[in-house]
Amino acid sequence: MAVFRLQGTRVLAVDLAGDAVKAKKGAMVAYDGEVTFKKMTGGGEGLRGLVTRRITGEAMAVMEVKGTGTVYFADRATEINLVRLTGEKLHVEASNLLVTEPSLRTGTTFTGLRGASQGNGLFTTTVEGAGQAAIMSDGPAIVLRVTPGTPLVVDPGAYVAHTGNLRQQLRSYVGLRTLIGEGSGESFRIHFEGDGLVYVQPSERSTIGGDV
Repeated sequence: MAVFRLQGTRVLAVDLAGDAVKAKKGAMVAYDGEVTFKKMTGGGEGLRGLVTRRITGEAMAVMEVKGTGTVYFADRATEINLVRLTGEKLHVEASNLLVTEPSLRTGTTFTGLRGASQGNGLFTTTVEGAGQAAIMSDGPAIVLRVTPGTPLVVDPGAYVAHTGNLRQQLRSYVGLRTLIGEGSGESFRIHFEGDGLVYVQPSERSTIGGDV
């Protein structure tokens, strides 16, 4: 089984003992031992996953990293967070997924207009099963708990990932800057309800949903 070790907060070391992991293409920064790298077509499982990603634009270039040794991964000095799954499903933006264990299944799920507001298509990446996944954030991520009766509101540009039994809905707002003529239009927020965890980064991706 591959062993994930954080080296500080921006580099992930993965110890391989003849096994393999799936990683974001181009994220390897160093390695030792006998390791091979193989490009994988699409980020989902099988032909269906590939076709879904081509249609939706939820692009995710993936490589299989296999062998014996230690491989170091990083991407643009972003912060890395380890998520251990025990059978549940992780929803994560494709650009924020770094490495997954081979025991985890990856695919896509329909997210409605939230994806469209970010310009990332109508689907987002899913990771499911038992094992570890490494996700990235622009700055140290915070993990926020959503409980029944206590919904959470998140800026779409700051959203990274979520787990648990959560329902999400995109809602529009008219912000103060729009009212005084300095904004570009409607603002959008994601409302989460249910029971689960939401990962949020302290910076915002560019969106096409207006002033977020």
